Amino acid sequence: MKYNYIQEPQLEFGTSIHICPRKGIAEYNAYDIKINNRRKDILLGVVGTNENIEKFLSWIETCTKYIPPKPKSKQPNLFTSFCGFNENTGFNANFIVNQNLTKAISNKDIKLIKDIDNWEKRLTTCAEIYYSYINYLAIDKGVDVVICIIPNKLQKFIMHQTLNEVEETIENKKEDIRLETDFRRLLKAKSMQVGKPIQLILQDSLESYREKSGKQDDATKAWNFCTALYYKTNHIPWRLIRDNSEVTKCFIGISFYRSRDRKQTHTSLAQLFDDLGNGVILRGSPVKISDEDKQPHLTEGQAFFLFHGVVKEYENIHKTNPARIVIHKTSNFNDEGMKGFSEAASDLRISLVDYITILDSSTRLFRSGLYPIKRGSHIQIDESTYLLFTRGSIDYYQTYPGLYVPRPIEIRIVESDESAMTICKEILSLTKMNWNNTQIDGKYPITIECARKVGLIIKYIPESVKPQSKYSFYM
Repeated sequence: MKYNYIQEPQLEFGTSIHICPRKGIAEYNAYDIKINNRRKDILLGVVGTNENIEKFLSWIETCTKYIPPKPKSKQPNLFTSFCGFNENTGFNANFIVNQNLTKAISNKDIKLIKDIDNWEKRLTTCAEIYYSYINYLAIDKGVDVVICIIPNKLQKFIMHQTLNEVEETIENKKEDIRLETDFRRLLKAKSMQVGKPIQLILQDSLESYREKSGKQDDATKAWNFCTALYYKTNHIPWRLIRDNSEVTKCFIGISFYRSRDRKQTHTSLAQLFDDLGNGVILRGSPVKISDEDKQPHLTEGQAFFLFHGVVKEYENIHKTNPARIVIHKTSNFNDEGMKGFSEAASDLRISLVDYITILDSSTRLFRSGLYPIKRGSHIQIDESTYLLFTRGSIDYYQTYPGLYVPRPIEIRIVESDESAMTICKEILSLTKMNWNNTQIDGKYPITIECARKVGLIIKYIPESVKPQSKYSFYM
């Protein structure tokens, strides 16, 4: 084995660069302040009980101001203060929300939902009620994103199955009639019809941090919440640093998901266009599980058309084809799929294509001292297999921000013109492009993270309906 260490990748913000999303935004502003036609005012719609709405309005007011760091913390870079979401600091934007942009869920609505015994019908009914309010706020009020708050008195009835419902699930599964039903996925899929993203939050998350309460501190919560909403409204918090001497490149993430009836395995595709994180989602076709390795694989035709579809979407945005394409896949490449990709690349005159398999690894490494192995540790197993620790101790935090011994991801380089070190550096950089999390410890590159999240939701969208193409709808 050969050990190397990859330095924490830098990110580009409005006026400078930094390794930390929070510090970068606070000191150098969000990346897109340099874009001329950027909108500063962001309209938020809110759905929840009257009590939920009051608490949310109070929380948003808190987010407009400076929030001190977690009290008594010994890691100031991990638990930073929040700069405030306003037009004068950090994000240089405003959340606009008031009672006119809200819709209250009544006690009558909640009673109707709770009184339904069947799990699937209960969730479907609840989704219909929320959807009617989402539709009103998105269409009639023209909000940019809708916040859907799940009240405590409803949470256990739609977010968790009871013992009787689990038994019913098992029984119905024998009859092969029950579909997977998850409220969050169902509502996100249904709300795509209105063309505006939504954000689901639990009532408990609106409660302020209290010592020993077990809740996330207010500053960290504000960073994650505001950054996610900022991205969902077509803004760019940060971008990867790109060397102007590099060729234009496009990253593709390919993952797989089971259909709701568990009878088919489909392809889920998330495409990361460029360093800004602009992505397009394409729904793949059903694939078969190989008898040889028990993994899903693309046929030659599926790989060919998938590759063509990706490049077409890239061209629609950039008015040119990328010079290099990097494919990240969560299963091994087979000869048939490789042939399809290769033929498509040749057809489109793209000479640089990297084929990379990214898997979870059960390997654990230990080092002497108090903390586990560093994030960025890169270990060569053989000529084509590498372990990359995307989680681990972080010098900037002066600690390990996890709870368990970190496990690496396994990187198998099937075919590539780039060096293994470059490929691993790119993967580590892409772990920092998840706008749901502003902490430096993402495990998977956004190509794989996005593809998996898309697969969980896209299965709820009927085949006759074209899914939304932006990742913000699936976050």
